[in-house]
Amino acid sequence: MNFARDVVDAADPERLALVELARDGSRRTWSFGEVADGAARLAGTLARHGVGRGDVVMTLIGNRPEWVLAMVACFRIGAVVLPCTEQLRAKDLRLRLAAARPALVLADERNAGELRAAGANGTAFPVLMVPDPGLFAGAPAPAIELAPEDPCLITFTSGTAGEPKGVLHGQRYLAGQRLQAERWLDARAGDLVWCTAASGWSKSARNVFIAPWIRGAAALLHDARFDPGERLELLARERVNVLCMAPTEYRVIAKRAEPQRLPALRGLVAAGEALNPEVLRVWHEATGLWIRDGYGQTETGQLTGAPLGEPIRPGSMGRALPGVGLRIDDGELVADPATVPTFFLGYLGDGAADAREADAVWRTGDRVHEDDDGFLYFEGRTDDVIISAGYRIGPFEVESALVAHPAVAEAAVVAAADEERGAIVRAVVVLRDGSRPSDELVRALQEHVRGETAPYKYPRRVDFAAELPKTASGKVRRALLRDSD
Repeated sequence: MNFARDVVDAADPERLALVELARDGSRRTWSFGEVADGAARLAGTLARHGVGRGDVVMTLIGNRPEWVLAMVACFRIGAVVLPCTEQLRAKDLRLRLAAARPALVLADERNAGELRAAGANGTAFPVLMVPDPGLFAGAPAPAIELAPEDPCLITFTSGTAGEPKGVLHGQRYLAGQRLQAERWLDARAGDLVWCTAASGWSKSARNVFIAPWIRGAAALLHDARFDPGERLELLARERVNVLCMAPTEYRVIAKRAEPQRLPALRGLVAAGEALNPEVLRVWHEATGLWIRDGYGQTETGQLTGAPLGEPIRPGSMGRALPGVGLRIDDGELVADPATVPTFFLGYLGDGAADAREADAVWRTGDRVHEDDDGFLYFEGRTDDVIISAGYRIGPFEVESALVAHPAVAEAAVVAAADEERGAIVRAVVVLRDGSRPSDELVRALQEHVRGETAPYKYPRRVDFAAELPKTASGKVRRALLRDSD
């Protein structure tokens, strides 16, 4: 198999592949022929820099065609691509560079400073910047034959009790997207699909262009910050057929803008956190469409989805996708890895050839319940991961950033309920002697965390305490903090 050959090269070269909406307001369309040629030539550039089968290429590019071309170029020559979100800071990037040991980095020029701060100065490995026409000027590289278990993609978890882990996916991850593309996303030939997830996230890796292209649809790329009114304007102007957004985006648009009937829009899907019934009702009344929820993880890919053609169950993340084995064990959702076509190979550094062989079952860490018809409902995490606006945030990184501030002696991070985001990061801080609580200190701590790690992780609420509740062995009792004001 080879995604670049079997999907991109095999498509009608005149057929629409991408609609690009750039930050400067410009618009461009890309045919499959242009994507195939650009990716093949970029693959040739990577090969001339010594990148080969199994080598890691890290990308730090926004939602723009160069990111897509880089992904396809790596798939073409059997390189392993590590897409990173532009929200990462130097500390986050250092962790990824150390864990993945890339042979080359492709980055947008706007991220050059953060990369240099992370130690990527071009001495240990080449750092190539886009836009650079020279990257696509050389001879194209041929597509090589690949096996389902050959590695192709790395995405990082949020981290729970430690640093985020690198999740290694095989080529089967790409082909395996057909299941959810058919049974949940419902992309069809000739459609324009807009998955708004930023490059670097698990959902973007599968639904921005991979799943749509498998189904013969085109993809929309919008390289800009989220604006509720603009989102609705673009949906109407570009005549988007299928929209995939984070639940928070649906919530914010329902509250701050006015969803409307869009004649071209045929499908709405969401994943990442539960959707409340009021948001479902607002969108249905405005568009005539129900948002169909789904569920998946970085390690597993999509596992469930609201079934096509069946009434929506508010609050449900749907049923298991056809053929996917799921069950509930003591309240926790458990999967049979052998039945999941997009199941990962293993974590970076673990040395496992295939995680399917290492474990008989996959424990998701998510608590769910099931109704009589097999529909699943998310209840919460079994660990301390915070799900905020669709982001999964491990408390360890935020706590580490907080205690690095000279005023902080100890810190614990938990989730706090929020109307728009579902949950926000709440920090409970014990100050060092000589420091006093104040609004100014709250703002200083928030800015400190923004500078230490990705901005979406900063604590939107900071409380001060004389001490943290702990067990006899000294572990913080987060459950008490979650239940307290």
